[in-house]
Amino acid sequence: MSASTELIALVVTVVGVGVAAQVFSDWLSVPSVLFWLAAGVAVGPEGLGLITPSAIDGGSLSAIVGLSVAIIVFEGAFALRIDRLREAPRETLRLVTVGAIISHLGTAIVVRFALGTSWELALLIGSLLIATGPTVITPILEVVPVRERVATTLETEGVVNDVTAAILAIVMFEYLLLEGEGLPTLIGQFAYRLGAGVLVGVAVAGVVWLLLARLELPTENAPRNARLVVLAAALVSYGVAEAGLGVAESGIAAVASAGFLLGNVDLPYREQIEQFKGDVTLVVLTFVFVVLASLLSLSDLRSLGIGGIVVVLVVALVIRPLLVFLSTVGERFTFRERLFVSAIGPRGIIPASVVTLFALQLGDSQPEVATTLVGTVFLVIFATVAFQGGLARHIAQALDVIPMRTIIVGGGRIGQALADRLEDRGEEVTIVELDEDVVESLREDGYRVEHGDGTDREVLRSAGAENAKVIAAATPSDDVNLLVGQLARNTYDVATVVARVNQPDNEDAFQDLDIEAISTGMSVAWSMDNVIERPAIARWMTELDRTGDVQEIEVTADAAAGRTVADLAEDLPEGCYVGLISRGDENRIPHAEDRIEHGDHVTIIGRKEAVRNAIDFCTA
Repeated sequence: MSASTELIALVVTVVGVGVAAQVFSDWLSVPSVLFWLAAGVAVGPEGLGLITPSAIDGGSLSAIVGLSVAIIVFEGAFALRIDRLREAPRETLRLVTVGAIISHLGTAIVVRFALGTSWELALLIGSLLIATGPTVITPILEVVPVRERVATTLETEGVVNDVTAAILAIVMFEYLLLEGEGLPTLIGQFAYRLGAGVLVGVAVAGVVWLLLARLELPTENAPRNARLVVLAAALVSYGVAEAGLGVAESGIAAVASAGFLLGNVDLPYREQIEQFKGDVTLVVLTFVFVVLASLLSLSDLRSLGIGGIVVVLVVALVIRPLLVFLSTVGERFTFRERLFVSAIGPRGIIPASVVTLFALQLGDSQPEVATTLVGTVFLVIFATVAFQGGLARHIAQALDVIPMRTIIVGGGRIGQALADRLEDRGEEVTIVELDEDVVESLREDGYRVEHGDGTDREVLRSAGAENAKVIAAATPSDDVNLLVGQLARNTYDVATVVARVNQPDNEDAFQDLDIEAISTGMSVAWSMDNVIERPAIARWMTELDRTGDVQEIEVTADAAAGRTVADLAEDLPEGCYVGLISRGDENRIPHAEDRIEHGDHVTIIGRKEAVRNAIDFCTA
């Protein structure tokens, strides 16, 4: 078989099994990276032997992996928005600084003593295993819809730690393992490569922004050209940093910087760009993961013995929880959310690709070092991806960290106002909107938006209807609102379905489907009547809307259930009170001696922050 024929067979095999693995993972709602790794082993020398190391020479592998990683990291950074980072800024910063240091040193210590390696090799392995990365985090978050602050923290950690791990590992490999230059050289080289990459990324992002935002040409091919320019930005920033400057691994910092900057400026055709990048990244991920997994020798894993298992257990069950709990000190994350973040630390493409390149460079000169290096890194990758990635949804469900979402169909004035009120109370809200201009405007204002027709069941599913507690149809069309309500009730069995009714004659149709119908005309009339007949109450409710809150919740926490109202009041935050107790069909004003039981619905009134803390206490 000729070299070209062998290469064609390689590409066809990898893409074929990779796409099949992706489809299978979507069917089972399991992160795709698990199936990519399994597919790679299945077609490699340890399996069917369809891919062999001879099919890829070291130079080609290095170039393919480098460019692929550039696209992957760029997309992950492009998706990080500054407004999302504000959800947990301190915790995220600590996670990528203090957490990265704990991960590096903790992993190095356990490798040194569990496997009996040199400190140089242990520190190198520790630097590689800092990286979690968007390649493994993003597929998990696609099937585990956790709260925005949790998802953003995991995604940011992945992107930043990919950069840290790639640069730190290459510096340690060159200046500590091979040349023994010492700590000052390590720090200097790390800073130099990181700085060079960031400067290149900023320059490329600036040029692309000028091309797309300032020199935009109104042609019919403009969306396509915008997609191509952004894709080229990822490759150019990587190429300039790696080949132009000749600074190894600075390209990762360059693409991360360029992606983050472009993701946070006003670009035309953003939705088309994001969709195109997602498809390209999926193909690249498939190719790289399957190829790297196919080159793995299971004998490298077996050679580690019991020490390898110890490394995996300590990294996943000791070091990861330790760094997460130290980094997330504060009240922004609940205890269960911190447990979930602790349980989700799979390693991905950066350690897999870089360690493969290290093994190729070591060659026959240091075979034992190469075997330990590759075996340890891939064992941690396989174990964390298989257990943390494969069980992520089950872990999230067990910890109850998947929030029930509220979906609003219709992003007009009423839909936006409703979203503002719900988000102000801490709800997870997604707006479904068909108009592209409205979608773009909503996203610029910081709303979570699903573009599409709300009467399409797949659009609703993509917005999170399967895990929604409320779907509110707020479009100007009664026909659309009725169909949305019917889908929500009959297809997704949503507990609360509310719909805007513009024509009073249509209310009966909504009520026949058990949809809460809110008449636009009557709502205005009620508000005006309150001002006329009950002006003091109307003013009080208006003031309460700005500084206070009223919430009805179901009591589920053991700390709140079985206690009297007077006893519970001692533990509730100052500035809020229990205003109503509902049990079954009975509603009553609470007395001090009334006992609150599991399943009771209580209405809490008071200052916004106090009410939120009281809800957490009664439902945790």
